[in-house]
Amino acid sequence: MLLLEQLLNGLQFGAMLFMLASGLTLIFGIMGVVNLTHGSFYMVGAYCAALALAHTGSFAVAVLAALLSAGGYGLLVEWSVIRRLYQRDHLYQVLATFGLILFTNEAVTLMFGRQPPLVQTPALLQGSVTVAPGLEYPVIRLAFIAVGALVAIGLWLLVNRTRVGMLVRAGADDRDMVSALGVDIRRLYFFVFGLGAVLCGLAGVMAAPLLAVEIGMGERILITTFVVIIIGGVGSVRGALLGALLVGMVDSLGRAFLPIALDQFFSPEVAAPLAAGLASASIYVLMAAVLIVRPLGLLPAKR
Repeated sequence: MLLLEQLLNGLQFGAMLFMLASGLTLIFGIMGVVNLTHGSFYMVGAYCAALALAHTGSFAVAVLAALLSAGGYGLLVEWSVIRRLYQRDHLYQVLATFGLILFTNEAVTLMFGRQPPLVQTPALLQGSVTVAPGLEYPVIRLAFIAVGALVAIGLWLLVNRTRVGMLVRAGADDRDMVSALGVDIRRLYFFVFGLGAVLCGLAGVMAAPLLAVEIGMGERILITTFVVIIIGGVGSVRGALLGALLVGMVDSLGRAFLPIALDQFFSPEVAAPLAAGLASASIYVLMAAVLIVRPLGLLPAKR
């Protein structure tokens, strides 16, 4: 039962990572922008969801607030800062978006205070259901997995079966040619950036009842999100999905089973911190192993 529970935990963590990584891989791989502010959209969505839930008591309103706030802030960032960096070196993009991280953290602190808000699990998603004999699993985590699956299907259809997706992929291959055909590349990239921010907001509102909503929460998850993209392949939504699932599984299984394994060889005082460190490092070991075998990632975007 422990194995099945951790596999489900891995799916849930992978679903959250996919919501973040799918938008970031489009921005990074297709638009060519290193956007360190991506995690800030996740934080903004979580905070605005917490505020909306506290004032209305409606989780549906909280979801709407998260999507609108994260998406709106993302569009503002793209319009005011990012579009001036498309033709710049990545160093300028890193410096500018790192500055936006600091600005966003301070702005959120001024607006919401330093005390982390408490987000209650909505009544509809409270409790547990029996997923196997002897194993009950929280409904909200199953809902997280379901939402992640719906996002994956929706993004695949958008990128591969719509005119917008075709234009986005074409703009990544030859921006000048697409512009010459009359397509407004800036408007297209504006849409892609906003979509990535909206997905961050969705991840933020889904994670808010499970994780601590606090200043700086975006930076911590951002590093793991970049690991997902590198493993899966830059610019590939399929790669982001595969990378997110692998990272989620490795992280969850490592945190559950490494302490048990190390207890066989070390004292509890040594095994506990060693297991925690190895579990945290496991996703980076996975990334290194993938890069040795597949330098472009497991499912890189087709050019």
